[in-house]
Amino acid sequence: MKNNLLKGGLIAVLAVVLASIGLTAAQQRPTLTPEQLERLTIRPIPGKEGMYLMPGFDGGLSGGNIAIRVTDEGVILVDNKYSYSYEDIIRQVASITDQPILYVLNTHHHFDHAGANASFMSSAQVIGHENVRVNMLRNVGPSASPDGAPRITYNDKTSVHLGDAEIEAFHFGCGHTNGDSAILFTDQRTIHTGDLFIWGERMDGSTLAPFIDYGNGGCASDWVATLDQILALDFDTVVPGHGPLLRKAEIRIFRDKFDQMISRIRTLINSGTSRDNITSDLDISDLNWPLAPDRIQAIYDELTQ
Repeated sequence: MKNNLLKGGLIAVLAVVLASIGLTAAQQRPTLTPEQLERLTIRPIPGKEGMYLMPGFDGGLSGGNIAIRVTDEGVILVDNKYSYSYEDIIRQVASITDQPILYVLNTHHHFDHAGANASFMSSAQVIGHENVRVNMLRNVGPSASPDGAPRITYNDKTSVHLGDAEIEAFHFGCGHTNGDSAILFTDQRTIHTGDLFIWGERMDGSTLAPFIDYGNGGCASDWVATLDQILALDFDTVVPGHGPLLRKAEIRIFRDKFDQMISRIRTLINSGTSRDNITSDLDISDLNWPLAPDRIQAIYDELTQ
């Protein structure tokens, strides 16, 4: 482990990333400012030995958060941003350790979290829930590739042991998609929630709000129960799908807000509110989640089926 390389590595990585910036499009690198690039540079997770974060704040400019566990036998990644992120990940990890990346776990299949899967296939074991594989094989297009579908899958739970690290992946049910996993770094009491939990603002300053991917098995009705099972695990540090490092308390806040939103929609449904009127009658301004009308109507449709 080369912790002494971290400071110098940050400068070198930043220079390389700046030199390789291209044009925006699906799975193409956006143009970012030096300040934005600095926000996305690898850094240690405070108080967590061998753990690092490659930050992510949205699904457009930055991709999702990558959690990194370095051991004396190799490196474990959770998530890997976009397809074009592979070389950046390799360079940034090399700035902190000589160890190879041996395992890549997916929190879910979306291309801002698992987009670089295919590039890791030749050198690492890529692992995801069975529905991650199904969804990636089905959603072939400019932002997805069947070559990135995990070759190792699981149903409810799996574990990875490497060096002194133990990582457990849990699938508790649907929420953001039907293939979401919460991935726990057991020895460091740190969890990566994927997009079952997001927090804060995007790189452009707009507020993050939960997104239910109904096309890939997501659901609102079970999301709170899924979060309850996550909260029952033993951890004190949270890597959300997007946003800053947080604590368990923020997941509880997110969970309660989601529960309030669903409860209010159910109350309106029970009082006879129509699908056309649900967006105007629903008041969630206090939750600070800017949900588009079609997203609210999609929840209405789910709850009235």
